[in-house]
Amino acid sequence: MTSTKPIEILLVEDNPADILLTEEAFEEAHFPHRLHIARDGVDALAFLRREGPYAGTATPDVILLDLNMPRMGGLEVLDVLKVDDALRNIPVVVLTTSRAEGDIWRSYNLHANAYIPKPVTISEFVDVIKSFGTFWFATAALSPKERP
Repeated sequence: MTSTKPIEILLVEDNPADILLTEEAFEEAHFPHRLHIARDGVDALAFLRREGPYAGTATPDVILLDLNMPRMGGLEVLDVLKVDDALRNIPVVVLTTSRAEGDIWRSYNLHANAYIPKPVTISEFVDVIKSFGTFWFATAALSPKERP
């Protein structure tokens, strides 16, 4: 990776096992990052809008978004994010167990930047996170957090 500044990542995930696996995969990927966790779409929007306990939090450079969550699912979050002027430029990568064509189509229709079905094995998951890091933080140019 070319940058030593930690990348701010918001993981929106309700499954404790998947959160732990994602944390471990990011540690094994060895790129500077700060992983923030929101356990559903309602918490994710509060985090992004810096409401309540999230006042003063960093704006994420990228969002990893699960689809199937309580209170507000990932597709609903995408729908809100992509029409909000302050949030729509944050890249959103759907990371979910769903391989349903309808979920993939709807995610892209709601302007997700990528759709990644969750791998089955830990080693595959680590490989996906390493590829994710290489692409988003060494290859792609992320949107500036402030307008020039």
